[in-house]
Amino acid sequence: MIPYLSPDPESPFPPVEQALEYPEGLLAAGGDLSPARLVNAYRQGIFPWYSEGQPILWWSPAPRCVLYPQSVHISRRLRRHYNQGGFSLTADRAFEEVIEACAAPRPGQDETWITGDMLEAYVRLHRLGIAHSVETWVDGELAGGIYGLALGRVFFGESMFSWQQDASKVALVAFCRQLQLWDFTVLDCQVSNPHLLSMGAVEVSRETFQDLLKTALEAECWQQDFSCESRW
Repeated sequence: MIPYLSPDPESPFPPVEQALEYPEGLLAAGGDLSPARLVNAYRQGIFPWYSEGQPILWWSPAPRCVLYPQSVHISRRLRRHYNQGGFSLTADRAFEEVIEACAAPRPGQDETWITGDMLEAYVRLHRLGIAHSVETWVDGELAGGIYGLALGRVFFGESMFSWQQDASKVALVAFCRQLQLWDFTVLDCQVSNPHLLSMGAVEVSRETFQDLLKTALEAECWQQDFSCESRW
């Protein structure tokens, strides 16, 4: 049995070392999606992930998928597309549109893990200056994007989408370059997949990730201006 969290948003999570091996990384259930609880969770390497009709489920998987901003990989085909121009990149211009696009069912899927409650919770975090989006535009139309949380020198990536070829990849590459300029240590990708691995993400042990997290959250940091814009 996994622990069931208290209704008090300040109540502690179990140690991440208690996460189950199967389902991999499942740590706790219950609680709520208040800003205080979400920030507390992410600072410990824990995130919510559940489907409509389920209780809130909290995860801390091992191994952990991370992307070091300086190590983002650009394939030859992506570099050609990137260099052709026509992409415009913004941040925090269309957060709600990005998360709604990420929440839309993908081909072959009938449901999404970004429930209505999850969407509202991250919009609240965005209004508090904690959650951010990066948008890719083509001819003034939203083409792709990423959203997640920035705490200390860590960006916790939540989801990304593309409505045009390579739009989210372009956003990821450009964003990693910006994170380098801001001295961010790592972009947390949570769980690996072939797409992320092809972009340079790697898997690390729980111990390595927790050490990364501790150092990056303790580092001197300042409020970054995510409302930037670039064009290629």
